[in-house]
Amino acid sequence: MFFPKLRRNAKWMFLFLALVFGLGFVGFGVGAGGVGIGDVFRGGAGSSGVPSIDDAEKRVSENPRDAAAFRDLATAHQAEGNTDDAIEALESFVALKPKNAPALVDLASLYLVKLEEAQQRAQVANARAAYLAPGATIASITQFGGSALEPDPISSAVNSQLSGIVQAELGIAQQAASQAVDAYRRRAATEPRNALYQLELAQTAESASDATTAIAAYEKFLVLEPDDPNAVDVKRRLKQLRAATSATG
Repeated sequence: MFFPKLRRNAKWMFLFLALVFGLGFVGFGVGAGGVGIGDVFRGGAGSSGVPSIDDAEKRVSENPRDAAAFRDLATAHQAEGNTDDAIEALESFVALKPKNAPALVDLASLYLVKLEEAQQRAQVANARAAYLAPGATIASITQFGGSALEPDPISSAVNSQLSGIVQAELGIAQQAASQAVDAYRRRAATEPRNALYQLELAQTAESASDATTAIAAYEKFLVLEPDDPNAVDVKRRLKQLRAATSATG
């Protein structure tokens, strides 16, 4: 799906790994002066280079239109592992600087962090269900007299609770994937004639199972760069996506 020629040229890239619909992330290395989210992902900033949450919050409180303060606040929260708070702060930065393409890529990477965290929680809950309520699984696959065995009430209750957690976390992950696509969509809008932005949007959307967005972005890429070295691969992928969409539609 990720074209070899693009891998050598694209600055930002990620690949969803499979867990129901595709999960995982690789951090993006971007910056806009000073310490950025990308520095925190790479672990290269060091504790002394990351702004403090208290200082950034004070600056935001004193001037709610201080875009740099929101960006520093996002970086500080990400350094502490506060992904949702980091996203909120960076969304505020983007609201003030909607055409800041690097910030939108950072935002997409934060949503991918959120996706990965939800994936991990789902995996833990799934493992706990297998360990704490094995009776429910055994009963569901054991036939006696043509009918599955009834699990004991405790195993059934534990399994049901943990299954609910798994489904909730997968829902969070799927939403985060969609939000990552939206961040790339907003980034592409900052430079509508940037073919690379369209290609990265298409690949992000495809990884998130958003075929409609992927097809539209691939098509726009071909309009902008019909002779690009990746055009042959894009055309082949477009054909596959259209066929899959027609088959499911």
